Amino acid sequence: MNPLLTTGMPAQRGTALSVNVNKVALLRNTRELGIPSVVRAATIALEAGAHGITVHPRPDERHIRAHDVFDLAELLVQWPQAEYNIEGNPLHNLMGLLRELAAKGRRPHQVTFVPDSVGQSTSDHGWQFPQDASVLAPLIDEAHALGVRVSLFMDPLPDAMAAVRAVGADRVELYTESYARAHGTPDAARVLAGFTATAQTALQQGLGINAGHDLSRDNLTDFLRAVPGVQEVSIGHALIADALELGYTETVRGYLHCIARAS
Repeated sequence: MNPLLTTGMPAQRGTALSVNVNKVALLRNTRELGIPSVVRAATIALEAGAHGITVHPRPDERHIRAHDVFDLAELLVQWPQAEYNIEGNPLHNLMGLLRELAAKGRRPHQVTFVPDSVGQSTSDHGWQFPQDASVLAPLIDEAHALGVRVSLFMDPLPDAMAAVRAVGADRVELYTESYARAHGTPDAARVLAGFTATAQTALQQGLGINAGHDLSRDNLTDFLRAVPGVQEVSIGHALIADALELGYTETVRGYLHCIARAS
């Protein structure tokens, strides 16, 4: 049994940084040269201090491809202190990948169930309760049977946290696009208060808390200062965009600094 499944806590104290390498794969896929390397990007991020790697393989493989999922699983064997998080819709290709990884002895630490459609450019909403409960429950049970922690991608809705816990999830990943959009505007305090209330309710329900979507060096510290108990942030688009200017190493260190400033 994966010990992280039973405790729900990351190996390190504080908020973990998981680097989403989807955009590296997106650039690579524009040519047939194999560069930039997804595995190399993940390696440099881990060497710079990142606590984990995230991928979101979609059925059309427009960025992360199936072989990337397995290549990264092999890489993470060399980094036992780091976590591997695979996001996706469990009604599409995610569960098949999870089963194959488990069969190879390379199961990830966490799967994040996301209700995106096949052609969707990026995730834009969380699961709905009670509507999605009957679909999610057996899939969560299966992931647990494989020894994998389950996080559900959720909008900041405090009243939904009890249903998330009841369906068997271990964590929620708070969908932070609305926060990022409001950051620096007159509406920021109101929007952020919704995330704070959701996190407080999640903690009361015994859920772990992750967060992600449009978090950046500009808004991450403010979010972590206001939202209690965030165990992991997964950041891709902004981080890879920063890395184009600063390089992977300095960018990861910059995000770790943002996390440290929040404590």
